[in-house]
Amino acid sequence: MKASFALAIGTLCLSGCLGYHIGPVKPNYLRDVQTIAVPTFKNKTLLPRVEVLVSDTVIKQFQQDGTFRIAGNENADARLEGEIMRVDRTPARFVRGNVLATREFNLTLRLKYKLLGRSGQSLAGGEVSGSTSFFVGSDPTTDERQALPLAAEQLATNLVTQLSEGW
Repeated sequence: MKASFALAIGTLCLSGCLGYHIGPVKPNYLRDVQTIAVPTFKNKTLLPRVEVLVSDTVIKQFQQDGTFRIAGNENADARLEGEIMRVDRTPARFVRGNVLATREFNLTLRLKYKLLGRSGQSLAGGEVSGSTSFFVGSDPTTDERQALPLAAEQLATNLVTQLSEGW
């Protein structure tokens, strides 16, 4: 009697954890995808070489997340294609006493992406953005160029989160 009671209590206690598992939990529509190829994204902006920066940052973020492995185009279960649509720089703070001079800018990168399966069918898609702010010194172009990796890092984090968690 005591053994069956202890077994019933033990089973009841352990049944609360049946739906949980350790490790990455992919969305259901990507359950068959283990590896992803990330070719260099297309650049629709006027900033040179920003596509390499964003592509490399996305690859590093996939490696850090660990849900999907990075592979070459031939060996991958899916291919992530992207287009950098816009790089927006908007003023955030102005110089006191002069509303025409800007002291701080917000920088936003926008990427349109598609995740394609081996046979070319679309598995996922959407738009993602990343932003940061930067202060203007004597050379605004250099200041903007130094802020791009921070915006690309946030964009990559948002993209990998959308694909690995499904939202």
